[in-house]
Amino acid sequence: MNQIKPQDWNFIKQRLTPYLFLLPALILLALTVFWPAIQAFYLSFTSYEDLSQPPQWIGFGNFLRLWKDAVFWKTLENTFLYLLGVVPILVMAPLVLAILVNQKLRGMSWFRAAYYTPVVISMVVAGIAWKWLYAENGLLNQLLKTWNIFPEGIPWLTSPEKLLGIVPISLASVMAVTVWKGLGYYMVIYLAGLQSISADVYEAAAIDGSDGIRKHWDITVPLMKPYLALVAVISAISATKVFEEVFIMTQGGPLNSSKTIVYYLYEEGFSNLEISYACTIGLVLFLIILALSVLRLAINQQEDITI
Repeated sequence: MNQIKPQDWNFIKQRLTPYLFLLPALILLALTVFWPAIQAFYLSFTSYEDLSQPPQWIGFGNFLRLWKDAVFWKTLENTFLYLLGVVPILVMAPLVLAILVNQKLRGMSWFRAAYYTPVVISMVVAGIAWKWLYAENGLLNQLLKTWNIFPEGIPWLTSPEKLLGIVPISLASVMAVTVWKGLGYYMVIYLAGLQSISADVYEAAAIDGSDGIRKHWDITVPLMKPYLALVAVISAISATKVFEEVFIMTQGGPLNSSKTIVYYLYEEGFSNLEISYACTIGLVLFLIILALSVLRLAINQQEDITI
């Protein structure tokens, strides 16, 4: 039998050492992420209404129920409306802010801090504060009544009526909080990209007649495309998983007009104790987020950027 040579041991040690360092983290991930995910996948094919009894295998029964569930399709519609309403704003508005605060002017660091402040505020605190602002006698309605724009005020969080016939007012009100909370975060990402662009590029463009606002269209936007794509994917994933704003401000109402797919999952799993059905909803959500994540990986492979 061939004996293992010292150089072979050294080779094996070099190969195994990185995995030994990773082992504690892998064990933790296996216990807190991978195993629960496998259990949730299994439970989505079972009936587990009575928690005192073992789950009963029912195959695709939960998926058939999901297909016929009008509330699920409503939450899915709301989630995609959230994507369409929030993502474009969070892609373009932070870029404009980043261009403004990237100017070398006195006191500009204070503006950067001011725009970033909402990011560090807890969503619970932000949600409660905005709920007060949206209240019937809140600041926003008081201003509208004072200026005689809407003398009766606007039911920001209590109206299922659709704004412009597309988005429910309650859902649009929650969207505004998500946008306000995310502007500063994505602005910082764009700032990193803007500061990597050499001033010589703008000087050369100015010689060719591209100056003022036009230089940003000719130079900034093309060079920032990798960052624009990255922010679009990140904000889309975040918008798909929105929960805290809905939970704090509307509880999914009125008439499910602001209920998103994550809130519906929470409601079925923790309020109605429909564990298996909640796992089925979670599996659908996982597939949506997986598609967005694959898109993000594809973008990262095409554009090698460092933030």
